Amino acid sequence: MEQQIYKGKLVQFHWLKVAKKEELTKNTFSLEFEIPENLKEYFKFEAGQFVSVKFMAHGLEVIHDYSMTSAPYEGKICLGIKINSSEGDTSQLFHNYNVGDKLLVSEPAGRFTLVSKPSEFRTIVAFAAGIGITPILSHFKNILHNEPRTRLFLFFGNKSSEELIYRDQLDNLARMCGDRLQIFYFFSQEKTADQFFYGRLDEKKLHLIINQILHLDDTDEESTIWDAVDEVLICGKGEMIKTLANACYHHGIPKKNIHFELFEEYNDDIYPVEKEFPLIENIEVEFTILGKNYTTILPDNKDKVLQQLLSQKFPVPYSCKSGICGSCECSLVEGEVELLENEYLTEKEEAQGHILACMSIAKSKKINLNFDLS
Repeated sequence: MEQQIYKGKLVQFHWLKVAKKEELTKNTFSLEFEIPENLKEYFKFEAGQFVSVKFMAHGLEVIHDYSMTSAPYEGKICLGIKINSSEGDTSQLFHNYNVGDKLLVSEPAGRFTLVSKPSEFRTIVAFAAGIGITPILSHFKNILHNEPRTRLFLFFGNKSSEELIYRDQLDNLARMCGDRLQIFYFFSQEKTADQFFYGRLDEKKLHLIINQILHLDDTDEESTIWDAVDEVLICGKGEMIKTLANACYHHGIPKKNIHFELFEEYNDDIYPVEKEFPLIENIEVEFTILGKNYTTILPDNKDKVLQQLLSQKFPVPYSCKSGICGSCECSLVEGEVELLENEYLTEKEEAQGHILACMSIAKSKKINLNFDLS
């Protein structure tokens, strides 16, 4: 049995059997799904992607997104899941579903991905906090498997060593690939022997990391390791992403090389808006969602299109409001907008007139949007 569910876009779900379930810490667990032969083509994925799981919680059907910790070459779907509260949906998922049970799982999605470059010498740095390690683990396993010339640095923050998940897997990777992978653990609520590793991962900590860890480069005596960084991966809560993304940018990493994945709804812009726009008032907006047409008037263009439509209680799709998840992707049928930031759309999609409503400022008196892309 298969189901199509609308989550901003039409998403295809399939029934999968739970093959393995493991409690990792007091508030995290993992699920591994069995992929039958006839569904394997639908569950091919890239490192860093996620699936959505539909299940019953408190008598209601709910859908939640979970990143995969497995790498594509492993041929399986493994998820790392955090239980935020004993009354939450994921607590129900943990307690009510076991090995052998079937769940509706979406085909893999998400663009927290990297182009593989097995023939190049690359340096990739990742910052993760808590459950944010899940897609980073997928990336690192995949890179170590496919890119023999790439070196990796992971800076992983947790409240305490008791809450640190996947330490065994990470430490095993470091032991097997010690010449290409270095891992540094930070704790915000547990004293450490070395004060350097105490505290949150933020702009101050990044400055110390650059100057005390990523400084001397054995491969190039005239530059530092930080100078050689090709890509930065950041995964965690919104405020951490905002802080570290801006700090990396101000330390010389181009925005296009800073990739991030949010693990919660976040309403702030990741990067500050640096442009000013001429004021336009009484903007006519027409838009289509699930075949239904809507018309409204926005008072002005002081705020972004999605946020204004939501304030008027329209059923527009969204998740992060920060230009990361892509839930509000739509096509600009008529009018003009300014896309402030884009961590999601490809150049081809932008050329086709696709925009992210949460990152778009109206620049004309009338705009027409179509959210029905699939």
